[in-house]
Amino acid sequence: MKNLSPSLAPGFAFVLVSILSFAAMAFAQKEQNAKSARGVYEELAKAPEKARSRANPLAQDPEAAAAGRLLFEDHCAECHGENAEGGKPGAKRRGPSLRASEVQNAADGALFWVLTNGVVRKGMPVWSKLPEPQRWQLVRYIKSLGAAAPEKTANATP
Repeated sequence: MKNLSPSLAPGFAFVLVSILSFAAMAFAQKEQNAKSARGVYEELAKAPEKARSRANPLAQDPEAAAAGRLLFEDHCAECHGENAEGGKPGAKRRGPSLRASEVQNAADGALFWVLTNGVVRKGMPVWSKLPEPQRWQLVRYIKSLGAAAPEKTANATP
């Protein structure tokens, strides 16, 4: 293998260091984005055990999901999107996806607790002024959505 000419070595080193620096920054940004995405759903884990253990009295009521949909459209869609898949990039308010597995697998009582108490520091208002049955209707609707379908990749076969 030939040695690099002394005049090319500094340029090669600069290019190599630049590429490695860019790769390190990209990796750090990806890690930060993943950590931030997980952090959005941390409020569900903060629900006290007493709140988490509460059962939704409307869990088996199909009319509750329909009523919850109307409440969602009036109170939640602006931030969480019409399909509850999260606010659009660039939107004034961007709530997280409510179809995420963290939400869909959460206890009904934890969702009710977050609805009741909000996440004010992240922009979610307190909904304790909504009557309790309406908050349970929202929980029923959110749970009726199910998890979002995984995104298809370009290499996926149909």
